[in-house]
Amino acid sequence: MFRLAFLFFIFNISFVFSQENNRTNFFVDANYFYGTILRHNKDISHLIKEHPDGFILGFNHKTFGTERWHQEYNYPDWGFSMVHQNPHNPVLGENYGLYGHFNFYFLKRNLFLRIGQGIAYNTNPFDLDKNFKNNAYGSHFLSSTYVMLNYNKPYIFKNFALQTGISLVHYSNGNFKAPNSSTNTFAVNVGVNYALEDENASEYIRDSVPNKISEPIKFNFVLRGGLNESDYLNLGQHPFFVVSAFADKRLSYKSSLQLGADFFYLPFLKKEIEYLSIAFPSFGVKGDEDFKRVGIFAGHELRINALAVVSQLGYYVYYPYDFEGKTYIRAGLKYYFTEKLFSAITLKSHGAKVEGVEFGLGIRI
Repeated sequence: MFRLAFLFFIFNISFVFSQENNRTNFFVDANYFYGTILRHNKDISHLIKEHPDGFILGFNHKTFGTERWHQEYNYPDWGFSMVHQNPHNPVLGENYGLYGHFNFYFLKRNLFLRIGQGIAYNTNPFDLDKNFKNNAYGSHFLSSTYVMLNYNKPYIFKNFALQTGISLVHYSNGNFKAPNSSTNTFAVNVGVNYALEDENASEYIRDSVPNKISEPIKFNFVLRGGLNESDYLNLGQHPFFVVSAFADKRLSYKSSLQLGADFFYLPFLKKEIEYLSIAFPSFGVKGDEDFKRVGIFAGHELRINALAVVSQLGYYVYYPYDFEGKTYIRAGLKYYFTEKLFSAITLKSHGAKVEGVEFGLGIRI
């Protein structure tokens, strides 16, 4: 499942930028990091024994303004990266990840923020017989996000540059398979980068572009689905489905606001309800509670050419079974095949507790 998610993301990145001009200004970078695993969940306290370290390797393509989104976002880079993390705890194993990323620049391009999304492989996930202590990772393949904020000093010696800053690396399997407490690593990093062309090989294009976009309210319908599992072990993986309807209003070239509703069909909750009613009668679960839900949400969409970053905050208005609270969060990526047809990969969670990874297709009319 997560292999498909990663391939989907890489395909979208490649397709979005395949139509750029044949400018070939690239650079590569290598960073070493050293940090600590944050105690975001008391259940993983026993896993935090040493300070993790590792490296981040990146291949980056510069943009120069040949597309409007280049200028709107101050000529960001796009590229691919690899992250290796060693927590120095054999129970956790080691992680190897591949990502698609963007670099966004500030302070006269001396400061950049990298955001990467991809998939990681863990060498020693949970196993009831062989590795029952690893309640952070329930599967070999994990969804992973990393953020790196670096100060960059370019061309200090020929085509070499120095960079240093801080990073945050997140690993989770999106509740695809229990257990899934996940980890977040905060680290300090230092590295070098090397430009494959000279500093003045390309010049930035600065065109006058309109600030406003006039567009009426649009209506969206999305069908989402995936697999997930209850936190109670051995209840099995189950498919889930979500039907969403919402209206959006585009405020600018970058931003749109959303308001809508979700219907959730969640068989994993049905299994959990049945299990708790029998195994833990003191919990007060009767066994006949409805496993379906209805929520309303408000959201924001940030457009980056044909890609979009989605963030939504929801509240359940139909909530027959108490599971992780009445508010929920959805965040992820969309790709517009056309102005009307789009695909999406989103992560739904209750605070820091992930419920599932959603794969969706939608229409905007």
